[in-house]
Amino acid sequence: MAPSVRLRRVGLIAVALSSVFLLSACNPSGSAAEDFPGLPGEEEAAPVDVDPEAGGDISDAAEGEAEGEPFVESNEPQVAWWEEGGQLALVVYGSSSCPTVGKSIRVLEGAGEGNRVAIDLVQRPEDEICTMDFVPHTTLFWTPVEVTTVEPLIVEVAGSEVTIPIK
Repeated sequence: MAPSVRLRRVGLIAVALSSVFLLSACNPSGSAAEDFPGLPGEEEAAPVDVDPEAGGDISDAAEGEAEGEPFVESNEPQVAWWEEGGQLALVVYGSSSCPTVGKSIRVLEGAGEGNRVAIDLVQRPEDEICTMDFVPHTTLFWTPVEVTTVEPLIVEVAGSEVTIPIK
């Protein structure tokens, strides 16, 4: 075999392998993307009235990321679409010193087959000493590519089922 043909084949194989690795990086992992104390979007500035003489109104001002029902103080976990459906926000109220944090998300049934995911939580030691306050903690997950926002999404978390309506 001529060296140029061999070099061409090696180059083609290298390009194919690189493509596989790059495309697999596009699929988000099942790990939490971010977690933080408080509700999502709390740090957003409240809408302010801009100069009406300049033709602006309150709708021109910065708005929070609220996408659907607001999160309310509850003993049950709450889940909502976030970032235009690109993420899922899990909010759990509890102790600020021992927050309930989402660990991973996995698809149980894909789009068209039930559209169902499960969120696993970080297990905390039973003998851990925690404050008695009741505050929200948020964990954001990338929405798995196997589910869709155009069907209700069923989320299993902490022994509960939460149904998120169509986005």
